[in-house]
Amino acid sequence: MIEQNSWAALLRGRNGLRSVALAGGVALHAINVYLVTTILPSVVADIGGLSYYTWNMTLFVMASIIGSALSPKLLQLVGLRHAFVVAMLVFMVGTIACALAFSMPAMLVGRTVQGLGGGFLLGLCYSAVRLVFPEVLWPRAMVLVSSMWGVSTLIGPTIGGIFAESGHWRLAFWSVIPVIALLMLLVCTQIEAGKSQDSKKLKVPMGKLLVLAISVLCVSWASLSVNWMVNAAGLLVAVLLSVLTGRADKHSDANLLPHGTYHWGGILAVLYGCVALLSLAITVEVFIPYFLQTIHHQSPLIAGYFMASLSFSWTAGSFLSAGRSPVATQRYVQFGPLVSGCGLLGLAIMMPMGFGDGSAMYFLLIPLMAVGGGIGVCWSHVLTRVYQAAPKGQENIASSAIITVQLYALALGGAFAGMLTNLAGFVEPGGFEGARQASVVLFSVLSIGPLLTVWLIYKGLAKH
Repeated sequence: MIEQNSWAALLRGRNGLRSVALAGGVALHAINVYLVTTILPSVVADIGGLSYYTWNMTLFVMASIIGSALSPKLLQLVGLRHAFVVAMLVFMVGTIACALAFSMPAMLVGRTVQGLGGGFLLGLCYSAVRLVFPEVLWPRAMVLVSSMWGVSTLIGPTIGGIFAESGHWRLAFWSVIPVIALLMLLVCTQIEAGKSQDSKKLKVPMGKLLVLAISVLCVSWASLSVNWMVNAAGLLVAVLLSVLTGRADKHSDANLLPHGTYHWGGILAVLYGCVALLSLAITVEVFIPYFLQTIHHQSPLIAGYFMASLSFSWTAGSFLSAGRSPVATQRYVQFGPLVSGCGLLGLAIMMPMGFGDGSAMYFLLIPLMAVGGGIGVCWSHVLTRVYQAAPKGQENIASSAIITVQLYALALGGAFAGMLTNLAGFVEPGGFEGARQASVVLFSVLSIGPLLTVWLIYKGLAKH
């Protein structure tokens, strides 16, 4: 006799096929992230566009924000099955565009379309849990779907590394197409076609999302210049647009963030600030494979696994800190960001060093895992406090706002990282010396994010 809330009930029969479809949708998005990060140095070596290196992440993430925000509206308009089909077709078109790209602008167009489709997929996969499974299976289904990010840290770099080392990076994109087709078949046969049961017309803050996208593009465009005044102007415009968006959101019916977030010193302002600052640290991930290949002459496969160690340690840290006592949880929240910041400072010292013995390079795993693990042990507890602090009736907005804040911080942080590295010599003089200089500046400056989180937690959360 199978218990109704057991893993067996979730993974057997038609529920099992539905689980594969939903988990596969998240895995498709996540694997693509690590796959592209691993092959990106090979892509740049083939088609050029080093100065646009971080745009591959920035545009992808920014498009994902828009896609995830639009997914509830898409679900309401065409129903779950057709919404999934639309999302996968968009993702497939973007993937094919990347595979066929013979210049960096063409690659960036493909990455933007991929990001839009990936954002649709993420939003739909999490929303579908409550629509396709009985309530007793929701907790296990969410664990299964969320765990795909950890699994992807192994699969993505493996696929990308194998194709990059063989000199056929385009095949990495083509290899994704059959997976999309298989998932589409599962969706069409196992997911009901009915529309969302929510009859209330959903309002999407599209105008504010577009303004945020423009703010990211301002920093990205400014990052192409080595003139600090141009860089400063781009940052200033981005800050002004963000402030104006916040002021408009404060009095809007279609909110990006829940009511009370814009109260200076309020608990939600502090918590979302922590989410944004911690997310900045993860933007260094896209540079890890390039630095390891250029400075330490590692293969794409090894460099990809080093990059994935950061995300893997995040997952391990989350499991380590789960279910702990309130006292232990508070210590994780207080000291996790400090460990992460120290890890980034360690990378600033160790990454530019020339290790004579190749095995000595593996000491880089210590600061890399400190960056991810430090965030992992406190991340889930910060998010839990967001749920607890959400105003009544704003719980759904508060939870979806976590994704919006995180992705916006990643997009803006990626653009800022591109600005820092270009100023530090990433493109000119470029090569070995440029990578060394850029690594010192990048890791040192971005360590401010988690270290500032430590101050925010002590000063902000202590009041609450």
